[in-house]
Amino acid sequence: MTSRTGRCLCGAVRYELAREPSVTAVCHCTHCQRQSGAMFSTNLVVAEADYTQHGETSVFQDVGDSGQPVYRHFCGRCGSPILSRIAAMPGVVAVKAGTLDDFSGIQPAVEVYTDHAADWVAPIAGAQRFPQAAG
Repeated sequence: MTSRTGRCLCGAVRYELAREPSVTAVCHCTHCQRQSGAMFSTNLVVAEADYTQHGETSVFQDVGDSGQPVYRHFCGRCGSPILSRIAAMPGVVAVKAGTLDDFSGIQPAVEVYTDHAADWVAPIAGAQRFPQAAG
């Protein structure tokens, strides 16, 4: 697949990814848990140049472990999280996989902040696990 599309729950924000993600990562950090309302967040790491968005997002400025900002973009109408721009990772965006129109072929390769994973969440087969951020 050469491109993927996705949208928020209400459809006010739509996007296209021109290329497949460089990595799919599951994050168990407490900020992703709270932001997603789930036990973890599944993120598609893509080059910012390969991400095109239609519709406006609202932004919440968070702070990552690096002390640098994490800009969490979400639909201001329905609240769906769309992506994060992480100052410590310039040139890429972390798109929320749950907003994809088609999940086929998506397989997490990495799990980060596993020290915050719920006890009942099993490790993902084949994914490399890190207790904190991948390094």
